[in-house]
Order: sequence, then structure tokens, then C-alpha cells
Amino acid sequence: MKIALVTIFLLMLLTDIHAKVQPQKDFDLQKFAGKWYRVGLAYDSPGFVPYRNRLTISMGIVEPKENGDVNMTMWSLRSSGCQRKVYVYEKTSVPGVFNYYSTRHRRVKDVTVVETNYTEYALVLKHKKINKEFTQVSLYGRTKKLRADLMEKFRAYATARGFSKESILTPPAAENCPPSGN
Repeated sequence: MKIALVTIFLLMLLTDIHAKVQPQKDFDLQKFAGKWYRVGLAYDSPGFVPYRNRLTISMGIVEPKENGDVNMTMWSLRSSGCQRKVYVYEKTSVPGVFNYYSTRHRRVKDVTVVETNYTEYALVLKHKKINKEFTQVSLYGRTKKLRADLMEKFRAYATARGFSKESILTPPAAENCPPSGN
């Protein structure tokens, strides 16, 4: 009985935490389209800890589809070289909120564009419902370097979401990833 009550309480608490995540007001997917760099990441998965020092800035291209879904092509530097991955973010009934299936975690995750000015930066929250291990906060920029106040906004938002200072990263740029011409 106690386990059931604790489980119900935790589900209510986590549901309440998720309910407070609101997408960008009047989100405009067409303005959001184009090239973005992931210049900041808050991620506290224990499995990710050994790889923190290998993280570099990733580049992505957001391409809206006619049905409202998004193709997100990301280039990331790995030990085997520059790798390209394409993710399909499915639209939901809420503009600025998408779902996608993570093949790595074998789970559906929610992606919420929390805040953006479309021309400079975007704060994005990615999570799998009920399991904090898969929660991430990312800071994207239209350039690889953002103003100090935007970097601080990202750190403050991630800290407010419960991330420790150690799990909030601002990685260096990757060399030739993606290769020139992309």
C-alpha cells in the first residue's frame, strides 16, 4: 500500500513538473527553420558522465515538412569522425512541442521549444515522461558563440530545472564537423 501511495505521489509530482514546461508563445515553425548550433547542454544521465569532456558544438538543420512535422539533421563529432543523423520530430496539438522516437533509449521523447527569438537563440527541453534520467536542456544559437547574457539565461534555466553545475556544459567548437560545404 505504501509503495502504491509513493508511486502515485511521484507520478503527480512529475506530471506537475512537466505541466509547468510551456512552449514559446505563438511558436512559428517557419521562423524556427534553418541552421542551429547546440552551444549548451544540461544533461545528468549517469551514462553520459564519462563522455562530457568529449562533447563539442553540434550543428543541426531544422526542415519543416508540409504536415507540420520536422526533419532535424544533426552533425556531431564522434571518435569515429563526423556523424550525421536525421531525426523526425512529429508535431503535436501544441505548437512548439514535438515527439520523437529515440532509437538509443527506445522511448518516445517530448521536445519543447521553451524560448526563442528565432534569429539568435533557442532554449529547448527534451525529456521522456516520468524518467528524469532522460531530461535535457539545450541552448541553440544561430552562431557558434552567443552573448554572455544568453549563456547565463541558459545556465539559470537549467539550474532551475534541477541540473547541477557539473551537468551544465558549454562545449568547444568541433573542427570540420560537418565537413566544409554543408
